[in-house]
Amino acid sequence: MRKISIIGLESLPDVRPGDNIAELIVEAAGREGVGIEDGDVIVVAQKIVSKAEGLIVDLKDVKPSERAIELAKRTGKDARFVELVLRESSHVLKADESTIIVDRGGFVCINAGIDRSNVGGEARFSLLPSDPDESARRIAKDILRLTGKRVFVIVSDTSSRPLRQGQVDFAIGLAGLNPFRDYRGKRDLYGYMLRVKRVAFADELASAAELVIGQGDEGIPVAIIRGVNVEESNSTAKELTISRELDLFSGAV
Repeated sequence: MRKISIIGLESLPDVRPGDNIAELIVEAAGREGVGIEDGDVIVVAQKIVSKAEGLIVDLKDVKPSERAIELAKRTGKDARFVELVLRESSHVLKADESTIIVDRGGFVCINAGIDRSNVGGEARFSLLPSDPDESARRIAKDILRLTGKRVFVIVSDTSSRPLRQGQVDFAIGLAGLNPFRDYRGKRDLYGYMLRVKRVAFADELASAAELVIGQGDEGIPVAIIRGVNVEESNSTAKELTISRELDLFSGAV
């Protein structure tokens, strides 16, 4: 019987700037009797990575630019918040009363991934890590140093999807694993040669972990996925993005 386990770590403290995420994970895994094993996939919610890296901003410290003030009038949003979105974006794809959609270095997202859930304070927002892949690599390296165990790390974030209700978690940073399961050139159950089947494996792991991490007051920012077969790789989460020229849906909707 093929089986995997998804274990949410429930005893991590509230993360503060300068905290070492790996140390907190190892300590929590020990307290909870889970431990760390070779081959574990550690999925870390972006929010605690941003907290540890000091990427929490209070709007009272933000001075909006003229462009932010102009977009704020169009969208009905706080000009200081719009300023944060502009600072974190490569360029704006859409801005109206419903939302601001931007390109953040190839990652298309709403409001540049800026969010105030699970931050604390009415006007405090978290920014995405500047290099989530490096954040993931650092956590994996520190866990190896602390435990001697080689693990895979995914930094996950929640995002909406075009023409689909609701949100799911995606991998925005990773360390050590191939983000894809490539079936191209292989045969299916009936001998048909698969030609385009390339599964976004890292995104599937991030979404699976969200089942225990949650989005509200669960207080579980890290999940360990154990028993899943992972292909080692030096890949980055940037490989999961695709240009508009290659996107099959671009221009169709």
